Amino acid sequence: VAKDLGLQLPAISGRGVRVVSEGRTQYFALHGKTGHLVTAERIDREQLCRLVEKCVLRCELIVEGQM
Repeated sequence: VAKDLGLQLPAISGRGVRVVSEGRTQYFALHGKTGHLVTAERIDREQLCRLVEKCVLRCELIVEGQM
C-alpha cells in the first residue's frame, strides 16, 4: 500500500492511513513495518458467504491530509 501510494513507511502513520471494512469486523489492516495489506481477523467464507458463489469483501483505504 505504501508503495502504491508513493509514501515512505513513516508517512503511513504520520498521515493516519487506515483500512476500513464494511460492518463491525475489521478483516484487513496495514502492517506497520512493511506497509503491506494484511488480514487482521480470520476470514470464514462459509460464514460470510453461505450461498453465494462469488464471495467479495470490500474495504476502503482512508488517508488523512493532502496527497
